[in-house]
Amino acid sequence: MSTTGRRAATFCMLLIVLLAVQATRVQVFQKQELDHNSANQRATIQRYAQPRGNLIAGQPVTGSVATGGRLAYRRTYTDGPLYAAVTGYSSQIYGNTQLEGVYDDLLTGTDPRLTGWAVWDAITRNQRPGGDVVTTIDPAVQRAAMQGLGGQQGAVAAIEPATGRILALASTPSYDPGTIAGAGAADQAAWEKLQADPDQPMLNRALRQIYPPGSTFKVVTAAAALANGTVTDIQAPTGAPFPYVMPGTTTTLNNDTSACDREGLSLDEAMTLSCNSVLGWLGVQTGLDRMVAMAKNFGFDDAKLDVPVRAARSNFDTRMNSSQLALSSIGQYNTAATPLVMAMVAAGVAADGQVMHPQLVDRLTKADGTQVQLMRPALYRQAFGPGVAAELRRLMVNVVNNGTGGNAQIPGAEVGGKTGTAEHGVDNSGTPYAWFIAWARPAGSTATPPVAVAVVVADSTATDVTGGRLAAPIAKAVMQAVLDR
Repeated sequence: MSTTGRRAATFCMLLIVLLAVQATRVQVFQKQELDHNSANQRATIQRYAQPRGNLIAGQPVTGSVATGGRLAYRRTYTDGPLYAAVTGYSSQIYGNTQLEGVYDDLLTGTDPRLTGWAVWDAITRNQRPGGDVVTTIDPAVQRAAMQGLGGQQGAVAAIEPATGRILALASTPSYDPGTIAGAGAADQAAWEKLQADPDQPMLNRALRQIYPPGSTFKVVTAAAALANGTVTDIQAPTGAPFPYVMPGTTTTLNNDTSACDREGLSLDEAMTLSCNSVLGWLGVQTGLDRMVAMAKNFGFDDAKLDVPVRAARSNFDTRMNSSQLALSSIGQYNTAATPLVMAMVAAGVAADGQVMHPQLVDRLTKADGTQVQLMRPALYRQAFGPGVAAELRRLMVNVVNNGTGGNAQIPGAEVGGKTGTAEHGVDNSGTPYAWFIAWARPAGSTATPPVAVAVVVADSTATDVTGGRLAAPIAKAVMQAVLDR
């Protein structure tokens, strides 16, 4: 070979080596950078190249539709506003939230558990069909919750006490996730309108908003008093003084009804009448550490309560003086809870003190229905024993049969509940929050009640804002839907 030929061959070989080095640098060392470069649309195009797996509540409540564009499929929602607090949204512009976000890999088909032969899939770049997420939601119960809330601002969480399965998760006002699912101008306009809405329809009030629970928290206080021996007989006088001047202050803890304004009240009478002075005094007598421990048994102060969507942290202060503890024991001061956690309170009482971990998902499957993962019931805390639970159920039944919870009575059923009307705002100037927590089972049954529920109405225009008037009828409708199954 001539000198010129050798030089040409050497130069060509050098070019090949440089090209190999450059390809290696781009494909290996710069892979992560390029994959996440905003100008790289390949991943986005691939994400929407096939229909997304479905979220199922009895039947699919989501779907996919061909767009005819570069992003081939967009998300659709059946009865979007009805299930928005369950599904969240999946948007080609704004990403994914709630179950759509938690299980995005499964729904898009990229979850490794969906693969057949991983090596072959990697070589062929075969895209697996998205899997499905089967929720625990009961459509009839969900519909009852949403219809009960109607146009009011509020939320409902309903739980099956024996398992922790969430039967309904409702938040109003709601929105249609389908209006923001695409990438067009209409989707952007819908997003901007939702963001500007002062009623915050995209806020999941059942999971992500905390409210002072008011007198519904008295169930937790009664549980702590009974479990720790502060009260040994719910029919006997508690010893609570009247008037009750909170320790270290000259401030009297007032009651909402004059029927509470006397000494010698039993715990049964105090719960039925919802007496602040008695339950505040009992909280102080039980003590801060024991009150904190009981609150934590129900999910308070847990910053990682996942269902699997993460719930906001419900709060019961761990450092307080005695007067602050008195207020906290009746669900005021800094005490605040999500409807989910207050449903856990009712469910724990219903299930003999076993507080089950709330779960929104029953199982994960492949597109053909093959099971990928089954979610099993899990104990969250053993809050107290069956004896204490039985006494608490007696207290709650009396609230419904003889006290402030009469609007929750269901013919042919045993219902236990507790009302709450929580003040808030500067100098309590805000519209009170109307609460009701409850459980129900067929009359005469000794089985674990099939449903426990928490309802909050947060911004009613009614002139008479009380838990018994506004929230109890909604809880009744939800529990009736379960009992009718």
